[in-house]
Amino acid sequence: MKLYFFKKIIVKLLLPQKIFFLVIALLLIGTFFRFINLDQKVYWYDETITSLRIAGYRQTEVVQQIFDDKEISVQTLQKYQKVNPKTTLLATTYSLATEAPQHPPLYFLAAQFWTQWLGDSVTTMRSLSALISILIFPCLYWLCLELFGSSLTGWMAIALIAVSPFHVLYAQEAREYSLWTVTTLLSSTALLRAMRLKTKSSWRVYAVTIAAGLYSFTFSLFIVTGHSIYIITTEKFRLTKIVKASLFACFIGLLAFSPWILIIIIHLLAVGDISGWTAINLPLSSLIKEWFINFSSIFFDLNFRHNNVYLTLPILILEIYSIYFVCKKSPQKAWLFILTLVGVTAIALVLPDLLWGGRRSSVSRYFIPCYLGIHLSVAYLIATQITSTSFPQRKIWQIITAMLILCGILSCAISSQSVVWWNKYDSYDNPQVARTLNQANRPLLISDPGVSFGYVLSLSYLLAPEVKLQLFTEPSVTEISTDAQNIFLYRPSQKLRNQLETKYTVVPIKENQNFWRLER
Repeated sequence: MKLYFFKKIIVKLLLPQKIFFLVIALLLIGTFFRFINLDQKVYWYDETITSLRIAGYRQTEVVQQIFDDKEISVQTLQKYQKVNPKTTLLATTYSLATEAPQHPPLYFLAAQFWTQWLGDSVTTMRSLSALISILIFPCLYWLCLELFGSSLTGWMAIALIAVSPFHVLYAQEAREYSLWTVTTLLSSTALLRAMRLKTKSSWRVYAVTIAAGLYSFTFSLFIVTGHSIYIITTEKFRLTKIVKASLFACFIGLLAFSPWILIIIIHLLAVGDISGWTAINLPLSSLIKEWFINFSSIFFDLNFRHNNVYLTLPILILEIYSIYFVCKKSPQKAWLFILTLVGVTAIALVLPDLLWGGRRSSVSRYFIPCYLGIHLSVAYLIATQITSTSFPQRKIWQIITAMLILCGILSCAISSQSVVWWNKYDSYDNPQVARTLNQANRPLLISDPGVSFGYVLSLSYLLAPEVKLQLFTEPSVTEISTDAQNIFLYRPSQKLRNQLETKYTVVPIKENQNFWRLER
């Protein structure tokens, strides 16, 4: 009886019954897609580095141990992906601080607890991100209530993000991006709540969410910047109590993050080395294509990097129109918040690429705050239009909403059955490489450190136990194993390849430019 009464209240006060059941169904579908086939897709380069960090190893020491010119087994390589119960939180933190300080430790420490409790299989590793991604739903609903004061907009936002191909993909990746999404929503909601309540406790909560966001991902600095611009603008550039309170909360949050800021400064050279690939130039036409694909993938994604990019145009038009609609129809506090959420991160990534070159803005996961802003604007547009007094307008937008949801479900369904997807980047060809190696008679795989370390780790997840590896110390090549009948070369440095070409004929394997066969 109580359950029936509670349901009746929800249906009548929050949203129509049909929409209520639709949202519940989409929540179940979205949750299903987040947890299905967690171990199916390639465990790619970045994820292997996650396992390395939470196991307490540093990349430099592992390279010294395994790249020693000696023949090793796949099991030897996999040893560095296994969590040791004796590994301490300090070892994981030290590994990050000295080699990858651009990745703060919050997710990695949580993952270490998780794997020591449940094991270190691929499914377990990714299940933490999937579980964290479920928290996106209540956080997004709460943000919509604070921003628009509309439960219908909140439910529509949940429905759209539940079957968002992008968010489902990163809910199944052993990296910190689901956590960053949650902390971004929490800090945004905490800010709006603090501005509404104007209490000390609410500003303390906001300060805590700032620190949590920064310890999740360094780009949360863009979120803090956007929030500051929003507060100052809404307060009409006056030093009001709200401005003072928000600045103090930001100061406390940044102060809590200051130890890691110091680590980043000390190891700035390491950050430059690791992130140097983002400075590689892309032609403007290629950048624009990546922007189109990235921003459409939050609603529709059929692996367009390998298909027709023009199919993304209807989604992009809808997103642009939703921003325009929000700016025209919603209160200032709503549209200004969305503009700062989207604009600051977009400018911070796009502008350096346009001025100095690089490919930072081609990396889809860096735009998560922008995607959240677009989700909010599209949800507001749909919630407003499907309740319009005009019958034809209502029907048109109901059809658009149905098509948008179907696009998301279709994208997630196809992706869930695939072994690779665009978010696996340079590990995309691993299944093909592993298939060739596993089918060969007495195969030997040769490589050297260079950029290959993470790629070799990723490939090892797909290799049969019979495959042997010989990893040379760059750039010297000593004796190659004589027991091998088929010798392959994988992602070598140019120096290693040049040396091998003096003794062998290097034959490229079709359809893969990073994989060769050596013939005596």
